[in-house]
Amino acid sequence: MQERKRTTIVLFSGDYDKVMAAYIIANGAAAYDHEVTIFHTFWGLNALRKDEPIKVEKTFMEKLFGKMMPRGADKMGLSKMHFAGFGPKMIKDIMKKHNTMPLPDLIEMAKEQEIKLVACQMTVDLLGLKQEEIMEGVEFAGVGAYLADAENGNVNLFI
Repeated sequence: MQERKRTTIVLFSGDYDKVMAAYIIANGAAAYDHEVTIFHTFWGLNALRKDEPIKVEKTFMEKLFGKMMPRGADKMGLSKMHFAGFGPKMIKDIMKKHNTMPLPDLIEMAKEQEIKLVACQMTVDLLGLKQEEIMEGVEFAGVGAYLADAENGNVNLFI
């Protein structure tokens, strides 16, 4: 029996377009029967944040970080042509016209395809995020867990 191929992605970016590319690649790999892991670290964690505010105890700095970071995948900006917030609206309108799946739907599809979504525990702690603020179906782990998945990876990407 042939062993399943493995794809791993370190998602460092919090830019809508880059996160979207990561999820398109991940869902494509899963459709080709790859075992897929997306390790969200630093700004990539914003894709996993719940859209609604969650009441949790935070220090002043944790509250400050939370206010500066976008809450959820749909609130992220573009890497280029952001245009003070008009860029994301324009690209989403174009995507809708072309029947392209929006990022929140790509994330849900990833969950349905059993793609392993991992939040970097160290970064969660550094940015003052709480597990309650992260969407359901996400694992919390360190870089060692990612490296264990990537060790036998056929495709390993950093986005």
